[in-house]
Amino acid sequence: MTAPTATSTPPFGTKPIPSPKQQFLEAFERESAVTSKVIDAFPADQSEFKPHEKSSSARRLAWTFSVEAGAIVAALKDQFEIKGGFPPAPETWPEVVSTFRKTREMVISTISQARDEDFAGTVSFFVGPKTLGDVPKMDFCWFMLSDQIHHRGQLSVYVRMTGGKVPSIYGPSADEPWR
Repeated sequence: MTAPTATSTPPFGTKPIPSPKQQFLEAFERESAVTSKVIDAFPADQSEFKPHEKSSSARRLAWTFSVEAGAIVAALKDQFEIKGGFPPAPETWPEVVSTFRKTREMVISTISQARDEDFAGTVSFFVGPKTLGDVPKMDFCWFMLSDQIHHRGQLSVYVRMTGGKVPSIYGPSADEPWR
């Protein structure tokens, strides 16, 4: 048997490994679609719910998804900078949801149009308590997506606590079994 060459076609049933940009795009599309399901499951009339006085309201928590999506776009366009404080959330749940949908599409479009080299370089971001440092853009993008996933988990708990039905996230839920 002859060893494959660098120019040979991959064996049947295998695909070439996607570029880091493509891997991130696919993960962002997949994970933000799941986040959208959790947002849709949240009872809109409960947007000010917070399980503890130190917790964010559901409206502010969901707003985080849009803020982080905007940060990804700004980083890829070399426009990201940390400004004073977290931007205030829109006044209503429908505005938060609408903004999430727009920023999600904006991220997908920006990444789709980006060149691999747009992910090179760094952004100034938190590297420790009250400490800024240079963070590679790709690491920053993955951090923003990971934080979305983390806060989506929080929001899914809020869904349950407010009487909503928790959708399937990575597997079946009590409200969306796989039977």
